[in-house]
Amino acid sequence: MSSDSKKVRALGLCSGGLDSILSALVLREQGIAVEWITFETPFFSSDKAEKASQHTGVPLTVRNITLVYLEMLRNPRCGYGQHMNPCLDCHALMFRLAGEVMQDRGFHFLFSGEVVGQRPMSQTKPSLRYVEKHSGAEGYILRPLSARKLPETIPEKEGWVKRELLLGLSGRSRKPQMELADKFGITDYPAPAGGCLLTDKGYSNRLGDLFAHQESHAENELHLLKYGRHFRLENGAKLIIGRSEKENEQIVRYHNPDTDMLLNTEDIPGPALLIPRGCDRDTLLLAASVCVGYSKASADVSVSLTLAEPGGREVIRAKRVSPDTIRPFLLL
Repeated sequence: MSSDSKKVRALGLCSGGLDSILSALVLREQGIAVEWITFETPFFSSDKAEKASQHTGVPLTVRNITLVYLEMLRNPRCGYGQHMNPCLDCHALMFRLAGEVMQDRGFHFLFSGEVVGQRPMSQTKPSLRYVEKHSGAEGYILRPLSARKLPETIPEKEGWVKRELLLGLSGRSRKPQMELADKFGITDYPAPAGGCLLTDKGYSNRLGDLFAHQESHAENELHLLKYGRHFRLENGAKLIIGRSEKENEQIVRYHNPDTDMLLNTEDIPGPALLIPRGCDRDTLLLAASVCVGYSKASADVSVSLTLAEPGGREVIRAKRVSPDTIRPFLLL
């Protein structure tokens, strides 16, 4: 490693959490040139990883993997966790994609911040082994924080990494990581809470409903699952109703004007009501009445609403219907 051309280069998966940060710094302390890659979808963002890169100076590549992720998510080999989180197959996919970058850009090996035993399902030794076996990068995945608890990897066997300078952490205690963070002068890092929406019960229920009713899913439809009240009517039509001004803005932002219907009350405060991929006229009139029902309109007052749909815009009128009318169809 006497010259830049011979310097060992490692590419790490980065979530932006403390373990990701420490795994890179432990390797960098050995003189290894470390970089990160992070993946984003509507289910998880790159925000934390970008912040970690800014704080540490570790270069970061961000890739959107929504399309390939959806292929895996519909039928994960290992199934789902408590909700719709396919953690093992998710990690295997990310390592596979990172492995392609490793080959293309001449990195020597991959690494991550995983700690043996920290997560009871996804970070057991068998789970880590499963991920490696299905990653396409078998032998080239180093976990610096737990390396001395795991079999020796190719980077260690080849002398690219000094095993004696790696760690042997295990278990759920965060104390060793916090002490190591102090050593490196790392004070600003996120709490170890998951940032994946697929572990959220409400989001998972909405996603499961979407999978049950549609064979294809545009990225904006996955973002829409984060906002508003969601109803699936008996005829299969979907209604999304904003609960606040902020949610109204997000519903408008992510709706598709080429396929969706969007309702807004004209002269009184009310929600944005979205009908993804449209509906028949009777359902539209029901939706308009429900939209008025969620507004500030008085009973028995006819209200004007703006309808934006693929064919253009029009004004329709509707009277208030109680939200209880469709409450049985609410997706919790």
